[in-house]
Amino acid sequence: MTSVSVVIPCYNYGHFLADAVASVLDDQGGVDVGVLIIDDASTDDSAEVAAMIAARDRRVRAVIHPANIGHVATFNEGLLEWADADYCVLMSADDRLTPGALRRARDLLDAYPGVGFVYGHPLYFRDGAALPRPRTSGRGWSVWPGHWWLERRFREAQNCITAPEVVMRTSLLKRVGGFDPRLPHAGDMEMWMRLAAHSDVGYLRGVDQAYYRIHSQNMRKSYTPLMEMRQRRLACETLLERCGEQLPDPGRLADLVHRKLAREALWSAARAHARAHARGDAGQSAAAEYVAFAFDCWPEAGSLPEYQALRWCRDISPRIIPYVQPFVLSAAARKAKWWARRSWRLAWY
Repeated sequence: MTSVSVVIPCYNYGHFLADAVASVLDDQGGVDVGVLIIDDASTDDSAEVAAMIAARDRRVRAVIHPANIGHVATFNEGLLEWADADYCVLMSADDRLTPGALRRARDLLDAYPGVGFVYGHPLYFRDGAALPRPRTSGRGWSVWPGHWWLERRFREAQNCITAPEVVMRTSLLKRVGGFDPRLPHAGDMEMWMRLAAHSDVGYLRGVDQAYYRIHSQNMRKSYTPLMEMRQRRLACETLLERCGEQLPDPGRLADLVHRKLAREALWSAARAHARAHARGDAGQSAAAEYVAFAFDCWPEAGSLPEYQALRWCRDISPRIIPYVQPFVLSAAARKAKWWARRSWRLAWY
């Protein structure tokens, strides 16, 4: 029987830990599974909870850090130094797997040795709310050439994966290396793309593979939209730096992602400008930062239609901004929604 190593890093998530581990041990029938909990010097009772869980089940091991080393180093410790099963999963202590998730991913990886990782649809839920009912009977799977999948990520400049829904081939992960410390927020995005540069990608259709918990301490909430854009850009540039020689046309991929990020930044600048005028703000620092980022990404950003829309917003009288702002923002929102839907379709089907 093929085996799966599940790494669960934890920092001050002791109150979530039991649910996370139970979703791995109790709901994954037919899979030989091992769990490593790594507590990164939490200040709550996480270490005690981890030790208690490990004492109750021989499939669980707990490692307690005497000092905090950060999430990237903790991830790499678990994945590169401990994981020794055929396949591996990195799951935050505040998330959960859906019933049968590991078996479904294992079956695809067993059937296609050229697939480096498998993912599926995540279910989002708010902390304290009832878990949504997951879909556990799928419509089969898709296997995509890694370079084809990788181009879609550059074209959309988005990370289509949250993380707990991914099962990786351990041997490939150890060959390509772990998370990059230069990418504290987008290291997972670069990791999936790096795996795709060396392998095919599998997707489980019509099933829910993991639960992603939304709560006040989610790490992503500490990043502004512009910080997040910068991290996505760095993730793509890091991937090209590392794997450019293995890709057929790295220059074209760079152009795709830089142009897309420039367009996204200009839309954000237009929204920031309209909102600042509506509030009567004298400064336009947020809009100016977005514009500077756009031109740094794509020096020809001034020729993009999004820049013309921004200039229109700047040129009209501040007195009528409150009247036209809803149209500007709604147009931007419609465009963003269209791109989001298109990104998900490309990612999943």
